[in-house]
Amino acid sequence: MPVSSPSSQDGFHRGLTFLPLAALFLVIVLGLVLRRFGYAAGLPFIVVKYGGSALWGAMVYLLVALFVTRSRPAVIAVTALFIAISVELFRLYHTPWLDAFRLTTAGALLLGRVFSLWNMLAYAIGIAAACAFDPARWAATHPRG
Repeated sequence: MPVSSPSSQDGFHRGLTFLPLAALFLVIVLGLVLRRFGYAAGLPFIVVKYGGSALWGAMVYLLVALFVTRSRPAVIAVTALFIAISVELFRLYHTPWLDAFRLTTAGALLLGRVFSLWNMLAYAIGIAAACAFDPARWAATHPRG
């Protein structure tokens, strides 16, 4: 009986699993670096503030894509936008413990501090960019062999 070896198609699917994880890690690192060193590097406020928000939106897209791997990228994008806008709207809700959490670094990164319609636009741009570069979207529009 011949020993079966993994097909190139299996390697292709493993790559599709690894790429979103690597992209997620890269987006998180870029966002943290931008927020920490953006002003020191001389970047303008709009780039640091809304670039970080766009990267946060891309991160939400990539997180959703990891959990709903069989969904179309457009469905993932709409879901990610719904989550991002929900988190932004949640900033309008205030309790003492929640406001105290928002003052921590983790709270600021996860929930933000101040409601902004501009953040929603930045999230949408980040989500659209992540969707445009989604390997699953690319694979669907460029079938192999």
